[in-house]
Amino acid sequence: MKIIRMDYRIYDELVAYATEHLPEEACGLLAGKEKDGGFTVEKIYYLENIDHSTDHFTLDPKDQMLAIKDMRSLDLKPLGNWHSHPESPSRPSEEDIRLAFDSKASYMILSLMAANPVLNSFHIEDKNVEKEDLRIISEKYYY
Repeated sequence: MKIIRMDYRIYDELVAYATEHLPEEACGLLAGKEKDGGFTVEKIYYLENIDHSTDHFTLDPKDQMLAIKDMRSLDLKPLGNWHSHPESPSRPSEEDIRLAFDSKASYMILSLMAANPVLNSFHIEDKNVEKEDLRIISEKYYY
């Protein structure tokens, strides 16, 4: 299983953005680099949820294209997408599973239903869901 690493500052920024957009689901894309047999998230793209819904999201296609162009200019690899669950656990909903078309992507879900946010990453292929090894790291603590 691949290990996905994310710096705690990126995680904190993600939580702040999603919290600011409550009660709607927040969403975006993930970009990074291959490292040590896994991936390191280098940048998170915050895209508009054009549905403005509390239980569904759709990424703006124009914003997606701009993000992909930016990734290419920074020599980053698209890793997948992320979205928040304002009132449900950090696991894929039936709709999330049904709409997971890219078997190479990681699908991160941030639950904001409790006092402490929970972020998990999933590999979804042929409607099968497998939790990925996501590690929030710092310069002092890296594994």
